[in-house]
Amino acid sequence: MSGTFRAGVRAGLPFAVAGAIVATSFGVLARDVGMPAWGAVLMSAIVFAGSAQIAALTILGAGGGLSSALGAAALMNSRFLPMGIAFAPSLPGNPVSRAAQGQAVVDVSLVVAQDGEGGYDRGLLFGSTAIQYTGWVGGTAFGALAGSLIGDPETLGLDAVYPAFFLALMIGELQHDRAKGVAAAGALIALALVPFTPPGVPVLAASLATLIGLMRRGSDRGASR
Repeated sequence: MSGTFRAGVRAGLPFAVAGAIVATSFGVLARDVGMPAWGAVLMSAIVFAGSAQIAALTILGAGGGLSSALGAAALMNSRFLPMGIAFAPSLPGNPVSRAAQGQAVVDVSLVVAQDGEGGYDRGLLFGSTAIQYTGWVGGTAFGALAGSLIGDPETLGLDAVYPAFFLALMIGELQHDRAKGVAAAGALIALALVPFTPPGVPVLAASLATLIGLMRRGSDRGASR
């Protein structure tokens, strides 16, 4: 697996750089709402989910309660349920071992790890996630500790990095003929729900639609054999 792990690191490096920039923005925002630097770094090390962390921080910064912030974060991270279901068959070991390995699943890594046959290469996924994790935690530490030197993230345009990050993922998925329909449907569902639903709901709906498409594709593939 060492060869594919290194390949995963190389494939994940551009996204790790983008993630570090977003994490720097998160670290600055965390400092601005009164979170201690160690708290911001610990949150990034444990949660490792930009959308959930930023959503929670936004709610806390606006005066919302901890329960609301945690609820929004959980809703944002609900997309990992269908992602985990998709990745599980590619993992060896018993259920506990597979659950532990599944903690490495993040958006970019699942895309990078596709083997072109409906499965995933876990070495590619682990390598891609490792470099992104390093960038995310390191970027958070830099933003939280040196935030006063950075200034307002919006002034620097750091707030635009996160949407661009996911746009790049979607474009990558559209390069695969078998994934075009599912990726396009998920994007349209999320876009349609954004003006009318709370944060996290568009991502959850798009993820569930993607899971349904994946299951149908798998059934069709099995029936053709």
